[in-house]
Parts: sequence; C-alpha cells; structure tokens
Amino acid sequence: MTACGDADAWQDWIGREQTRGDTLDLNRARAMQVTLDDPRATLEAGDALPPLWHWLYFWSATPGAALGPDGHAARGGFLPPIELPRRMWAGSRLAFHRDLPLGARATRRSRISDIRFKEGRSGQLAFVTLRHELSAQGTLCITDEHDIVYREAAGPESKPDPDEDAPPEATWTREVRPDPILLFRYSALTFNGHRIHYDHPYTTGVEGYPGLIVHGPLLATLMVELIRTAMPQARIARFQFRALSPIFDTAPFCVAGKLNGDKQVADLWVANPNGKLAMRGRADLA
Repeated sequence: MTACGDADAWQDWIGREQTRGDTLDLNRARAMQVTLDDPRATLEAGDALPPLWHWLYFWSATPGAALGPDGHAARGGFLPPIELPRRMWAGSRLAFHRDLPLGARATRRSRISDIRFKEGRSGQLAFVTLRHELSAQGTLCITDEHDIVYREAAGPESKPDPDEDAPPEATWTREVRPDPILLFRYSALTFNGHRIHYDHPYTTGVEGYPGLIVHGPLLATLMVELIRTAMPQARIARFQFRALSPIFDTAPFCVAGKLNGDKQVADLWVANPNGKLAMRGRADLA
C-alpha cells in the first residue's frame, strides 16, 4: 500500500464512483421508530422518510471473509486502501431537495471527492470525503457529503477529553441513556459491523476505550429528532454536523439545541456527561 502521507499518490482515487439501488423498506423505518422511542404515528407507505434515516439503506453487504479486524470491510474496493487502522465518521453536510417516499425504489450515486492528510493530537490523520446523491423517480432528493477519518492506533492516554464546554442555554434538551441494546439495534439497521459499537471486550481491550462508542450518525439523528419533536411542521433544508469526541455507553449524555436569532437556523449539539461538547450541528430550516 502507498504511504498514507503521500497525498499525490492518492489522486487517482478522487473521482471514483459507485452506484447502489435500494427499496426504502417500510418495516426498516418502523424498526427505527421503535429504536428511537419515537411517539409519533406509525409510518406508512408513501410517507416521507424522516431526515437522516436514509442512512438505514444502501447497505454495503461485505462477506465475513472480506472484513478487517475492526469489523469494517478490509482496505481496498471502492474506498482507498489507506493503512491507518482506525476509521470513524467525522461529519457530514447534507441538503434535502425533495422527500424520499417510503416504499419507493431509490438510487445512491457515490463519488470520492477529496482525500487529504494532516497531523493531529493523536498522530497522522487521513480524511476521505464521499459525495452521495440520492434520487427517487428520477429526481434528486438528497445530497450528502460524508467525511471519513482514518487515524493511527493509539492508547487511552492519547485520547484527550474535549476541552470546549457545551453551550449553557438550550431551548430543547433530551437526556439519552445509551445501552448495548440501542447500539446493537442501530448497528443492525445500518448493517454496520464496526465492533466498537457492540463488542465490549474488543472496544476496551484492543482500541482502549472505556466503553462502547455511540455511533456518530445516531448522535446526528438524535439532534435532528429534537427539531422533529419541537417543530413538527418545520422542514429541514440543510443540515451539517461535526464529531469532536466520542460518546460512550458508560453514562447518560445530553442532546440539545435552540433556534438562533432569525429563527431559520437551529444550533444543535451533544454534550458528554461532563458537560463538554462532543458534537456540533446546524440545521437550516426552509
């Protein structure tokens, strides 16, 4: 494999594309409602898929023999074979153009749009950005730019706690008590084999974390659910989030948010049990 720090050697991977089709299965969305303890009416065929629930579809069904030791697909294939061993979801930027109707056949076209490298507090980092375009009935519905971060293996001593306090005031708050059942269900719904979300001995003994890690996209979904609960008639036009530090299943955490001054933008965040900022998000309302 090419030395990860040699950015020029990876330029041929930029522009690679992959297309997947899927049916937006109603039962999978209903299972997500149960997973999130969603009190709203049970979803029906033809209803709009709630924001960010498209992550439940377009599975990458990798055979067990082709998985790496962390439960992810082994290096290579569509994504570049960067040899840094740890992979995480760093953030996303999304635009919602049209509703995706439940039960419809949909297509996701994915393109590698950027590969870059930098030095972080834990060592060398590589960022791969994927641009996903989701369409149904020939119409573009969602644009989703997804940042994946690759980093070196590191012990617990190189994983500093976040140092930024969460905002002191919020209009909406929800305390979430993560447990292995919640994490297992979300892993199953997204067909995510990454062991840090369900395999406690691996997560603590191999990767050195204090507990199972709550999925980044699940945290982002919980932030958006605050808006859906507080403002059921609102339509989210754009959403972005950035993961700052992990949330573990060892203690409750807080999901919070508020409208900013012009009432058309919602600031959202996740605070760890110590009140430090673990994820920051923003939703632009149509």
